[in-house]
Amino acid sequence: MKSQSLSILGAQVWNGTDFSPQDLHIVDGLVSAEPAPDAETLDGSGGWLLPGFIDAHFQAYATSMDGLENERGPLSYAAINGTRRLEKALRRGFTTVRDVAGGDIGLARAINASLFDSPRYLFTGPALSQTGGHGDPRSEHVDICFSHGHMCEVVDGVEALRLAVRNRLRTGAHAIKIMTSGGVFSLADPLPIPQYSPEEVRVVTEEAGRRGSYVAAHAYSSEAVMHSIENGVRSIEHGNLIDAATATAMADRGAFLVPTLAAYDAMDRRGAEIGLNEISLAKNSEVLSKGQEAVQIALAAGVSVGFGSDLMGDLEDDQLRGVRLQADASGAAATIHSLTAVNAQLIGDPRAGSLAIGSYGDALLLSENPLELAGALSEPAARLAVVQAGRVIR
Repeated sequence: MKSQSLSILGAQVWNGTDFSPQDLHIVDGLVSAEPAPDAETLDGSGGWLLPGFIDAHFQAYATSMDGLENERGPLSYAAINGTRRLEKALRRGFTTVRDVAGGDIGLARAINASLFDSPRYLFTGPALSQTGGHGDPRSEHVDICFSHGHMCEVVDGVEALRLAVRNRLRTGAHAIKIMTSGGVFSLADPLPIPQYSPEEVRVVTEEAGRRGSYVAAHAYSSEAVMHSIENGVRSIEHGNLIDAATATAMADRGAFLVPTLAAYDAMDRRGAEIGLNEISLAKNSEVLSKGQEAVQIALAAGVSVGFGSDLMGDLEDDQLRGVRLQADASGAAATIHSLTAVNAQLIGDPRAGSLAIGSYGDALLLSENPLELAGALSEPAARLAVVQAGRVIR
């Protein structure tokens, strides 16, 4: 990834809780106490400077609203389309993303080689699903074989899962994604029912933990979330249907919640017009109204709440709308914390999500104070500049 030296002058700079006036210096891509002699300058006067945002539930390979189409098309097409999705996310101010269903070492290598502009990229590889689970794209009337696609792999049994985890970690996966409940997008599984046996979930978390990694689980209901965290899962994706007792259990175990409010709102508003199937539209109605409430329940219990988008196909341009929805639920300050410090803690990178000395030189310059005008977090027009590793992207 390309880096350079830059001094952003005269801005109000985020310190983790509030803004204070100062100059921010980036030297060779990292925040520094002193400017580089040859640094370029960016006038930040009248602007409000935040760390670059982190999206902890991104989908680079989600080219379609049709799950089977996502899995059966050429990988080259998915990857090339993914480069476009990633570059657009960067220009919205997301300087790091965690791809939790797909991605691979080839895409990560292209990003690290600066073949195109992209957020910093962490991937899990294809998510793990049981037969008939959330990652199995077949409807009940489809009679074909399916085991491995670009975004999901169907794997059953303890030893098969052990091998699948080892292969992902061998090929550069940041974390492991597992499906532990039904989902909106899948066609043959009820939303609340837990998936995989305790032994199957446990072998996945044990193998990941042995390598210093962790597991993210797709889970909606309290039953599925408890099933996940009791067997070692660290990151709960979605969690719309959790109750207060489950949230307390999450907090006690140090589990994170990554809400994905943009996805349900986008499917509700736009799903029918772009061809989302009737089964998924009906399932979406079950979780749509509960997403913001789940964020509030989790925060009240002391859960570390991050941010994710989970937008498929043409819905990708609603990423910033998800920021607005989360700010509506938790307030601007908590949402900034979710987009930066919490997600940085989740991915285990102290250089992300901060503008402290030694952090990545990734920043977002806004025209308004987001603590006073929360809409500044989500309005494209409020973005004066996006900076990554000291490079002004826009």
